Amino acid sequence: MKLRTSLFGSFRLTRHDGTELHVAGKKLQALVAVLCVHGGSDVERDTLSQLFWPSKSQSHARASLRQLLLRLKQQLTEVDQDLLIIGRDRVSIDPNALKSDLSELQSALETRDATVAADRLLAIGARPLLGQMNAGPGFERWLKDQRAQIDQRIQSATESLIGHLEETGRTLEAGRLRDAWRLRASGGALSDTERRTRIAVLPFHILEEDQESTIVKQGLFDDLITTLGQMTHLLVAGRTSSLNARSLGRRLPRIAEALHVSYLLDGSIQRHGEKTRVHVSLVDGHNGFELWGFSHEGSSDDILSLQEQIATATADRLRKFLKLEDSKQAGFQESRDHKPNPAALDLYLQGRALTMRAIGDGVLARAIEVLEKALAIDPDFAAGWTALAEAHAYTAVYTPCLDRVAQSSKLAECAAKAIELEPNQGHARALLGIHRWTQNDPRGALDLAFEGYRLEPDNPDVTIRLGSFLLYIGRTRDALPYIQQAVEQDPVNGRNFAMLSVAQLNLGNLDEAIKAGQRMVDLGLPSMWLAVATAASGEHELAVSQYWQTRLLMNTVIFPPAGTRPLTGQALKTYWKLAAKGVCSGRKVHRALYCTMLDYLHATLPDPCDTSIVAPAIWMGYSKMVFKTLGSQITPANMYCLMSLWADKDPIRQTWQHPDFVPFAERIGLIKAWEKYGWPDLLPKPV
Repeated sequence: MKLRTSLFGSFRLTRHDGTELHVAGKKLQALVAVLCVHGGSDVERDTLSQLFWPSKSQSHARASLRQLLLRLKQQLTEVDQDLLIIGRDRVSIDPNALKSDLSELQSALETRDATVAADRLLAIGARPLLGQMNAGPGFERWLKDQRAQIDQRIQSATESLIGHLEETGRTLEAGRLRDAWRLRASGGALSDTERRTRIAVLPFHILEEDQESTIVKQGLFDDLITTLGQMTHLLVAGRTSSLNARSLGRRLPRIAEALHVSYLLDGSIQRHGEKTRVHVSLVDGHNGFELWGFSHEGSSDDILSLQEQIATATADRLRKFLKLEDSKQAGFQESRDHKPNPAALDLYLQGRALTMRAIGDGVLARAIEVLEKALAIDPDFAAGWTALAEAHAYTAVYTPCLDRVAQSSKLAECAAKAIELEPNQGHARALLGIHRWTQNDPRGALDLAFEGYRLEPDNPDVTIRLGSFLLYIGRTRDALPYIQQAVEQDPVNGRNFAMLSVAQLNLGNLDEAIKAGQRMVDLGLPSMWLAVATAASGEHELAVSQYWQTRLLMNTVIFPPAGTRPLTGQALKTYWKLAAKGVCSGRKVHRALYCTMLDYLHATLPDPCDTSIVAPAIWMGYSKMVFKTLGSQITPANMYCLMSLWADKDPIRQTWQHPDFVPFAERIGLIKAWEKYGWPDLLPKPV
């Protein structure tokens, strides 16, 4: 082992005898640091170029990188001239030639060496990754992302090891490791989000199923998430993941691990005549043991009051148990400005439950009907208007409707009403941003998404919307932290993994893109993104097979294009074989055949801008069709296809490299968004 690097705190590079090896120049030091952080993994030259020269043209940046690598190699010659592994497109540092405080810690956690892991954590303390290092705005963004990602990985691995130690009776080692981690977490190394206690609310068990108990279950679930979410020092798992948690199995530690939380709030509901009895318990996510529990009994005639009493009592007990700040100091609001009518609240909860199911014959139409009834009873119910806006958004995206733009207009009306009634409705702003895209106003959409995130940073629906909007305009590096945050907040929501897979593909992280795509498939959603990432890695035969599997979700998760009958039998098989080979085989003849099919679909489908045309056109680099569809009308259904434009891989890159791309981008409002929020990662800003 010839070199050792200290990555936490001030960056230092030392020889095997402990003497420091000085690297002259900020950019040279930063380049070594980047390669060391990646721990021997390849880093693409284009990534490094954009990291250090984000405002220069691609050719200029690559030339500057060549000079920097040459200077670095000359300085490292005295140690080992083969230390740097420089390829045509990628650069790495020989992992056998150096070790670092980060690699030592990660190795100890992976091998479950609790003593070494605790020692390494105590040694790095609360020092941030590459403290005081700065090599320009591109590097600063990269460093911010790396700090969040690495500390999150360390936290997850540490908590996993602590759980293993406790399960095997090694409580002293577990305590020492926990104390070492607390030293780092409490010292400011993590962001505010990462330092907060993570908790999930599970839908309570109903001991005797009836309508009244179901209403209490839905209302209590919603109230607890809302109430606990207002406590500054808690980070509450997203509703979608929490609702799906029971499907992960009966073992509570497994559920906690999947939801990335330390605690679970569980309970049961039972009716006795006119009384309803609710038991609430706090469960340790590591071992499944109940830490405390209490029961509350109230009248079934006043369900709203019962729910509020339980939510308030639960928050008070949690605050005392976790030693959190007083509710007023923590920003906890004991009551809402508007008390919804109990009958309207009942309908609202039913409507939200239907909306979150999303997929199913008539489910969303029923959700809209129920929510409209709720608002007819209580028109000042702001959360009800936001829920109705979301139901219209889901209708436009997940059903084969022919009035997608009209649904978007209704979405906008409902979201605007919610904001009028309660200006702090961050989710309503994020939803309103969807409609701005249909009006070719992505800058306005991002304005709303950023404001929504400021108001509701812990709402995964808001977070993923901001991340996705940045992804659509080609700002993948800026988008990734928000997408990862949404996945952390809502880790069993498969739709978030589509965004994550595409973001990683756009950044050239193919292994991570495939991993996220596979996770999406594991959660029961379509495999197109997995197949596209696999094809980009060169595994074309496997990718064709993965894409072909998507046909099994037809008419369940995937619906046929609006206004058409579902394909069946041989016709279905023929279509999906043509599609799978066209997108994933890598052969021009297969792409040409599928592009011809897209021409036919565009000419004959009731919706010529349907997703079934736009998405494969982007994946196959069929620029003419991309400009023809998205340039004609962006809808809530096809807008997500924009995120796939920004991969630097053939044939996808053919669209953004096309001479007509910039005029197309100007036509749909992208250039105005770039002027405010930054030029795309892959496009040089015009001089």
